[in-house]
Amino acid sequence: MRKVIILGASGGCVDILDTILDINFSASEPEFDVVGFLDDREELWGSRILGAKVLGPFAAISNYDDCEVVTGIGSPYNYWRREAIIGAYNIPPERFACVVHPSASISTSASIGLGTVIHQNVVITTGAKLGANVLVLPNSVISHGSGIGDFTIINAGVCLGGDVSIGRCCYLGARSAVRQDIGVGDNSQLGMGSVVIEDVPHGTVVVGNPAKILREIDL
Repeated sequence: MRKVIILGASGGCVDILDTILDINFSASEPEFDVVGFLDDREELWGSRILGAKVLGPFAAISNYDDCEVVTGIGSPYNYWRREAIIGAYNIPPERFACVVHPSASISTSASIGLGTVIHQNVVITTGAKLGANVLVLPNSVISHGSGIGDFTIINAGVCLGGDVSIGRCCYLGARSAVRQDIGVGDNSQLGMGSVVIEDVPHGTVVVGNPAKILREIDL
């Protein structure tokens, strides 16, 4: 089995453990051995979440060189810093595990980067390209030819039309939708339920139907 450490012990990180447990349950032989979580909140150390132990702080990753790594760190309040947060621990890119729920439907012509997590009932169609450390939450659809930049978070029920381009370190709110051939710049956020019919500039938050710029991110 592939030994894996999960960075973070709440929210999307727990969802990753749940997806890994589903992978193991559906396989003829378990694929992953979850060694545990790492989290900087000392009050969690020694506790167990869905059976996996919180082993210590993030910096303890140096003690687990024989493990692959996966993380769901990131929120609407810090998503543009995901790359810096994860990069602070100098983990080689090849150590990041790609985790794909067995219910996901992924075209054989699609590509998925290291560290990317695909949750339940996601559909990824012809020629789509997902970068490294992307999170795709349940029931999202990424249509043909679309590209997703590294460290982007795609929340539940997002729908991307064909040939959409999403930049690095973006955050797509639940049930947001992007029309075909649209580009979303790096470090941008789509509010929940937003309908995007025009290109979104770098570092902006857009909301509404049709989506309009609400503010700029202070990067």
